[in-house]
Amino acid sequence: MSLVHFILHGPIAELRLDNPSKMNAFTTKMLSQLGAHLELIERDAGIRAVMITAVGDRAFCTGADINAWGNLSPAEFARHWVRDGHRIFDRLARLSKPTLAVLNGHAFGGGLELAAACDLRVMGPDASLALPEAGVGIVPGWSGTQRLLRLLPEPVVKEMALFGHRIKAERALAFGFVAAVDEDPRAAGIALLNRAIGLSPRAVEISKYMIHAAAGEDRAAMVEALGSAAIAASDDRAEGVAAFSDKRKPAFSGK
Repeated sequence: MSLVHFILHGPIAELRLDNPSKMNAFTTKMLSQLGAHLELIERDAGIRAVMITAVGDRAFCTGADINAWGNLSPAEFARHWVRDGHRIFDRLARLSKPTLAVLNGHAFGGGLELAAACDLRVMGPDASLALPEAGVGIVPGWSGTQRLLRLLPEPVVKEMALFGHRIKAERALAFGFVAAVDEDPRAAGIALLNRAIGLSPRAVEISKYMIHAAAGEDRAAMVEALGSAAIAASDDRAEGVAAFSDKRKPAFSGK
């Protein structure tokens, strides 16, 4: 049974969370399915943009299902649940294609962290954001105290994590965390993605690498990706590969 559906709309891939009885809270299976879809998306040149959505209109995702982690040992909780989730969310954040989260409902805990891993977010007017982990004796584990601080002011993150406050849609818009608040956030999100896929895919990809390098999102890998892209187009690279294949000394031209 799929809890994260993979749906193609031409060049747009939709990943739809489908666990409405738990307000789309993440289970181990959901994390695994999300990770598998992201791996396929990265390697499919026909996919130009990615949209994360959720079934229902009450919640986008309320975090992690307590039944999935509540009985784990401290070591299992840290090594597997937290690190696996972090690895998968990082995969989303570092996709080479534009990504957008449609917050049709509340985004709490891991749901907010999932949205933060996307390039843009649109939000329904009745949706809200929260980091409620301290209420059940844990802390944000999937970048809520790290990546989220690059997207929201520090006092606002503290307001959610330390004081349990919810941030409403209009306030999230004022902070620039969401690109739009709309009665139909899905339609608003598709309109934004359609603009992205009308641009040069290579220019969009490189621009994303450059922005991430500046923002500190996997800076080392982004810098090396940019350098590798430049050198891969050079005559020297072609000569080096040919010389290796021919078992001869390369004659580099510097071009």
